[in-house]
Amino acid sequence: MTNSSSPPFHIAVIGGGPAGLMAAQAASGLGAKVELFDAMPSVGRKFLLAGRGGMNITHAEGYQPFVSRYGRQAHRVKPALDQFGPQKVRDWVHSLGVETFVGSSNRVFPTDMKAAPLLRAWLHRLREAGVQFHMRHRWTGWQDEDGQLAFATPDGERLRAFDAVILALGGGSWARLGSDGAWVPLLQGQGVAVAALAPANCGFDVDWSAHFSSRHAGEPLTTVAITAHDIDGLRIKRQGQFVITAGGVEGSLIYALSAALREQIARDGSATIWLDLAPDHSHERVFEEVTRPRGARSMSSHLNSRLGIKGVKSGLLRECLSAADFADEAKLAAAIKLLPVTLVRPRPIDEAISSAGGVEFDGVDGSMLRAMPGVFVAGEMLDWEAPTGGYLLTACLAQGKAAGEQAVAWLEEKVNAR
Repeated sequence: MTNSSSPPFHIAVIGGGPAGLMAAQAASGLGAKVELFDAMPSVGRKFLLAGRGGMNITHAEGYQPFVSRYGRQAHRVKPALDQFGPQKVRDWVHSLGVETFVGSSNRVFPTDMKAAPLLRAWLHRLREAGVQFHMRHRWTGWQDEDGQLAFATPDGERLRAFDAVILALGGGSWARLGSDGAWVPLLQGQGVAVAALAPANCGFDVDWSAHFSSRHAGEPLTTVAITAHDIDGLRIKRQGQFVITAGGVEGSLIYALSAALREQIARDGSATIWLDLAPDHSHERVFEEVTRPRGARSMSSHLNSRLGIKGVKSGLLRECLSAADFADEAKLAAAIKLLPVTLVRPRPIDEAISSAGGVEFDGVDGSMLRAMPGVFVAGEMLDWEAPTGGYLLTACLAQGKAAGEQAVAWLEEKVNAR
């Protein structure tokens, strides 16, 4: 805690997403005077949008598997998660008067599945703690002369000075909700290394024929598995769902593989996934059914009656196989279990659920920028990514809490060193 005989530390939090709100909670809870700034008319806009289909708060799998979901940067994210992991996130939600439950996929949701009540309770707690909110304040950088923060507001430019600053400005996806990546050149101009922002949890383009696209765009594949190569080149297979789009593929199963697929495209110019259109049947069973005598029935009718392959699945076979291979029963059976589809590019970052890239961890000491003492960063601004399923939100909350606590600790150390 700050010394009761001295005025409280004055800390700015820039960014009103989960990381910024949690940073404000942590710093104010340690006695700091906190002011939070956001360019949008209200806070938590992306948080609310993510909760429209059911607010996925965190994930209830074992802790080690949970940490592994952060891929190559797991060791960078783990220190914050160790202090504020999935169970503590649930405990915090409960402290706001919102109960949670674990769904069939181990995802954790509020009992009412909604984000708005949680956000309202959280903002009420923050205001009670004295956090001041400044909306429609777009941060535009620092004044060179004295290091004041500059904000563009409806009433013109405003300059403010603080003891410490916590940046929680998000990544580069969903710019209309505030995550536009405009902070990147501001930090680079101060000597901070930033890895290029890239789409994560994103769809991919496929060069479908006009015929296939016009017939099947928007159709889901609800029972399908994908074999692909992970970031380290190891072959993996996952079952789930995804959707055919007019120009490619998107959906939860695709998003789960997006980091590896994006890196493969960057390296090789394209990436291949292999679809198993009959994941509940062995190759032997599929071969047996395909080669079973079908009389006067067409192959399409035969596949429908024997294996339930119809609609978009049948269309995919026609799209990805030559007429000769479709007519070859052995090749057709093999393709049903392992149909190659070539992805040519990720969809634009602004369509992605989240983004990869950001402030490089080598330039950060805990949460503080090495190049800028007194400036702390948290959330999607940092160079990590994670699949959907509560992992993104949990890490943002954990990093926000760490940044708020470390900002106060750094200021206390400065006072004690005098």
